[in-house]
Amino acid sequence: MRRSLAAVLGLALVPALALAGPAAADEPEEQFRALWVDAFNVGIYTPEQVTTLVEDASELGVNALIVQVGRRFDCFCNDALYPRTDAAVDPAPYDPLAEVIDVAHAAGIEVHAWVNATTLWNSATPPTSPEHAFNAHGPSATGADRWLNQRADGTELVGNNSYIDPANPAAVDYVVEAISSITDNYDVDGVNLDYIRYPDYSAGEFQNDWGYSETSLARFAAETGRTDRPAVTDEEFSQWRRDQVSALVRKIYVAMYGSDPSDRLSINGITYAFGPVSYGGWENARPYTNVLQDWVGWLDEGIIDTVTAMNYKRNWMPAQAQMFTEWNDALVANRADRHVVNGPALYLNELPDIVAQAEETVAAGFDGWSGYSYANFSATATASTDPAVKDAEREAVTAALRAGPLADDVVVPEMEWKTQPTAGLLEGTVTLGTGAVADQVEVQVQPLGRTPGESFTVTTDGSGWFAAVDLAPGRYRLRVVEDGATGAGATVIVVAAGVITPAEVTAGGV
Repeated sequence: MRRSLAAVLGLALVPALALAGPAAADEPEEQFRALWVDAFNVGIYTPEQVTTLVEDASELGVNALIVQVGRRFDCFCNDALYPRTDAAVDPAPYDPLAEVIDVAHAAGIEVHAWVNATTLWNSATPPTSPEHAFNAHGPSATGADRWLNQRADGTELVGNNSYIDPANPAAVDYVVEAISSITDNYDVDGVNLDYIRYPDYSAGEFQNDWGYSETSLARFAAETGRTDRPAVTDEEFSQWRRDQVSALVRKIYVAMYGSDPSDRLSINGITYAFGPVSYGGWENARPYTNVLQDWVGWLDEGIIDTVTAMNYKRNWMPAQAQMFTEWNDALVANRADRHVVNGPALYLNELPDIVAQAEETVAAGFDGWSGYSYANFSATATASTDPAVKDAEREAVTAALRAGPLADDVVVPEMEWKTQPTAGLLEGTVTLGTGAVADQVEVQVQPLGRTPGESFTVTTDGSGWFAAVDLAPGRYRLRVVEDGATGAGATVIVVAAGVITPAEVTAGGV
């Protein structure tokens, strides 16, 4: 494990700054400076909006745009597994994502495809495309074909909001394939995952009431041997659900790495309420307990490149200002050789507090700043429906930030673990002699010869797939663990730095 005990406890450590020391006079500082561009407001609906967006971003010195292209299993694009959105964008052949990429890249700005991973639909009117997952795998589907997450009380729809269950293997594979279709068909610089967690709307702030679909409960029972219906506070069930989200993140990371290692995988990290230091550690904080999102673990394992933290706090409220600071400390302390980017809520604050939070972000030693969001640059802008007011607020905030904490032009930080790799990855599948899917089968990974490290195990997902990252180059033996002993069918592989080594493992009647 790479993180220290102090980091796990979320203590305010003296940060090992990625940017320690002044930058060379002829080299710009490395900082990820971004704006989230949501798809519920103006920004990418027309070519004219895209032109204005990029001009505004350039004024702020932004080097990356996090553009929402996947809201609810649709796409603001024309060439993805997700069907084209029903939103009122200009008709085809206009392609919002392609347009943003062309215009932003011409201005030297990266584009990261923001995708909501688990939000399925949110309207009483179903999507028009028969291929949309809500129509094919929503309320009309049964059994494993029904991807809907379910709350312990049987609720599947909160209002009109529905979510997929990350414990459903088919749903997981669809999400991975859909994201791969975006990275394969568009020249994006990365993917930004939102809602990569279990839903809100639980009865308590430190529990999660979701994960009770038929498929989820059956897989949990098969893994644990339990015959009872687990309570929402059951620690084993909570960890199992958390592991399902982590498995989805891992699968997306490896798929993206195999397609283009230079693409950045970022996730929108939850920072509900106070930081870990107020609760005695990360495992007691609300992201971990309330929505089952273990972004600290993902940083530690190395299955994400960046946390873009949704550190949405009202700076003018003392309690929320404390929350902001506590999460700043926890994020920087848990960097774990990856990047952490602070994401203040422009829409909740006025200009002086926006500047103050940006100043605190820079002082804390983050790898960047990402403002939420382009549509509403201040609380005044949020409260107004007048485009002129929104534009005026954007201009005023931009001017203040550029005159203050964001004055210097910056470049996107290098991902040295990818550009100068010293470790490798492996992925593979387990084949059972019975022909059944090797779901939740443990695979022992044992270093051989002079390969450093100790043996560890990985677990297959619902499709029999497994992977491991951040491996020292060298030889490894892989074999299935059966009933506490290693089974037959060992496979020996050689892991090299910077590449994914395939591994196929066979087993008997597990």
